[in-house]
Amino acid sequence: MNQHLIIAPILIPFVAGALMLLYDDRQRVVKFWISLSSILAQLLIAIQLVIRAKIGAETGGEGITFYLLGNWEAPMGIVLVLDRLSAMMLVLTAFLATVSLIYARAGWHRQGTYFYSLFQFLLVGLNGAFLTGDLFNLFVFFEVLLAASYGLLLHGSGQVRVRAGFHYIAINLTASLLFLIGVSLIYGVTGTLNMAHLANMISQVAPADRPLLHAAFAILGVAFLVKAGSWPLSFWLPSTYMAAAAPIGAMFAIMTKVGIYAILRLSLLMFGTTGGPSAGFGASVLIALGMATMLFGLLGILAAENIGRIAANTVLISSGSLLIVIGFALLGGGEAMLAGALYYMIGSTLATGALFLLVEPMERKDGGIAALLALTADAYGMDAQPVEDDSVTEGPRIGYGLPLLAGGFIVAVLFLAGLPPLPGFIGKVAMIQGLIAVTGIWGAIAWGSIALLLLSGLAALIGLVRIGIQTFWTNEENPSQLMALEIAPVLALAAALCMMTVKAEATLRYTTGTAVALHETSAYAYGVFAARPAVTNTSAKTDGQP
Repeated sequence: MNQHLIIAPILIPFVAGALMLLYDDRQRVVKFWISLSSILAQLLIAIQLVIRAKIGAETGGEGITFYLLGNWEAPMGIVLVLDRLSAMMLVLTAFLATVSLIYARAGWHRQGTYFYSLFQFLLVGLNGAFLTGDLFNLFVFFEVLLAASYGLLLHGSGQVRVRAGFHYIAINLTASLLFLIGVSLIYGVTGTLNMAHLANMISQVAPADRPLLHAAFAILGVAFLVKAGSWPLSFWLPSTYMAAAAPIGAMFAIMTKVGIYAILRLSLLMFGTTGGPSAGFGASVLIALGMATMLFGLLGILAAENIGRIAANTVLISSGSLLIVIGFALLGGGEAMLAGALYYMIGSTLATGALFLLVEPMERKDGGIAALLALTADAYGMDAQPVEDDSVTEGPRIGYGLPLLAGGFIVAVLFLAGLPPLPGFIGKVAMIQGLIAVTGIWGAIAWGSIALLLLSGLAALIGLVRIGIQTFWTNEENPSQLMALEIAPVLALAAALCMMTVKAEATLRYTTGTAVALHETSAYAYGVFAARPAVTNTSAKTDGQP
């Protein structure tokens, strides 16, 4: 069964989500335990897959495992690919899903139907996108996670969420159309959608066909940039993420990383040093868009008046910084800069998820969803629709909950501000060291990127400290409104950030190995074709016996 662990992160949430559809929606306790068991199983399996990838790389191998669905060889068959990057993303997704689901048990799961099934189908799409080895199935898993996210965003109803949901659906349907157009053009030029096959063919494409291939990847890149929240395709993101229910907003923090993951994977695989005439394609565009996205998020934080909008803009800053690093990596940037960016990505996802979970408890005045909808409606300049407030009804309450939340909030602030000793400081230092080493015409642009990294931390510090003073210093605590199910997930995310600091050397060693493997694409490009179908012999005989 060990060889089938790769497909388990896709099958487990799919089976769990389908199973829960058979239960009446009023059986929420049963659904919760099924869903939690599913996510914990995914977390344990993801950790095992990380260990497998790490040991495989350290014992002389490449740390890459291939799974041939249907037992068909590539490129004709569908292949799942597990390497250090995809394994890391699986662990991050499962951990964030665990704390978000526990938080939702405080009452958010009661605001609509099919919450738990939609949550599991979202994980199917996320895990599948991280594991797939071909573009068509990447599109399929993108659509699965988007379809689930449409329902989850509208969870709780209300005019604000409906309006934000329509914007979100329209934007992503347009991105999906661009995705299909790009994939169709790529297949028309190359005759394949297998990523490894494309990586092997990219340097051999005829000069007459190369402009069309570049246009196809550019169209595909626009679709990924929409999902990553890149400027100028990100105007929808702050208001949409802010309108989502708190646990859904936390999961949306990892959804933007799917776009970043796709750009990172395809860029280095297709347009890295082995890309021939296409090497470095799109690098300057990624750097420019990354800088613009960081500036947009920085200004958004300074202009924000509530923690929800600040959290959404920190997502943009994280995406922008990663796009800059990917661009410089295409230009031959060192592995150390990319390793620092991956380290920063893990921590920023956890810190932003914590901020989204803090939105409702910190802004609660009259309680629950009614207060949150009033807050988001104010951002839209409209009146909130009355909604039954039963967002906080289940589980024990903690009288000293607000100080505990303040502790989790401080950890998130220190990370996003890039202050020592938390991972935000370590990750930014690693990225800055790599950017300082850039020379030539790109050196000035690298210094501009460094300035944006530092200013974004300052903006996060100013914006979040202002909100923290208003919430924890000037307001009186109301202990009866805070529950253990709301506080524990925030503290778990804060503890994970602290653990990243304690284990910084081991984590950076892992991300450094990941960055090196991403630059050395031959193991991925040729390993897929070296994978052979499993041999099963049901008619074998021994000593003449059946």
